[in-house]
Amino acid sequence: MSDNHRIVIFIGFFLTLTSIRITDCSVVSTGDFNKDFFVTWSPSHVNTSADGRTRSMKLDQESGAGFASNQMFLFGQIDMQIKLVPGDSAGTVVAYYLTSDQPNRDEVDFEFLGNVAGKPYIIQTNMFADGLGNREERVNLWFDPTKDFHTYSILWNLHQIVFMVDWVPIRVYRNHADKGVAFPRWQPMSIKTSLWNGDSWATRGGKDKTDWSKGPFIASFRNYKIDACVWKGNARFCRAESPTNWWNKKKFSTLTKTQRRLFKWVRKHHMIYDYCQDKQRFQGNLPKECSLPKY
Repeated sequence: MSDNHRIVIFIGFFLTLTSIRITDCSVVSTGDFNKDFFVTWSPSHVNTSADGRTRSMKLDQESGAGFASNQMFLFGQIDMQIKLVPGDSAGTVVAYYLTSDQPNRDEVDFEFLGNVAGKPYIIQTNMFADGLGNREERVNLWFDPTKDFHTYSILWNLHQIVFMVDWVPIRVYRNHADKGVAFPRWQPMSIKTSLWNGDSWATRGGKDKTDWSKGPFIASFRNYKIDACVWKGNARFCRAESPTNWWNKKKFSTLTKTQRRLFKWVRKHHMIYDYCQDKQRFQGNLPKECSLPKY
């Protein structure tokens, strides 16, 4: 049995264990997109099921689309099941992210970069802290994300930000504020999603353009879960350790042994770009966090 087959079996076992979620939680989502989100861009390109449980966005030559959460949050975990644009999706970008929308914004990005038919989808993640970004990482997915829904999660607490795909950690951004590295810890953020044309850069650096004859391009969303501290104007309530703020407990301050094994597997077999390895881009002066531990 190959190493890849072993790790897939291991991931299946891991998913069984993690399907039992935290019981002491502060879930604030209703599961109804109409109640928890509002359309930010092109309502005619957003379609929501009658029960509000499923929502899709459409991209064509006329427009893309977007929606955002009604509330803002400071720490917690956000899960969203997404089925990405099928077929020839080159040039398209599906974005799912947290943002503070301030001049010195904090932002935690998932960007799904479309590709020509038969080529793997690429996840680009990025981090903005105190207005500074340029922290891109790219990973090839180990499955076809257009065939079914998969869960994409962001765990955000005082210690770390973890990007997860079906509970598998693909990126960790650790809080090294005590060492002079900016970390999102004061600004509340809303949840946003969008589908748009990024063919100037998204696929092979802009070489593969959006083929509008293959459109419209549709991405679908369902089964989201917002388990987070709703912003009410005082960071103290969200930063405190309490039964409802489970994400601030010590056990969530770093990756578990199992998570570390999966994280290393992703980095070894599926990572295709890491800003911390791009010495040419930063002219040999890599960002400070690149030399600090991730867990």
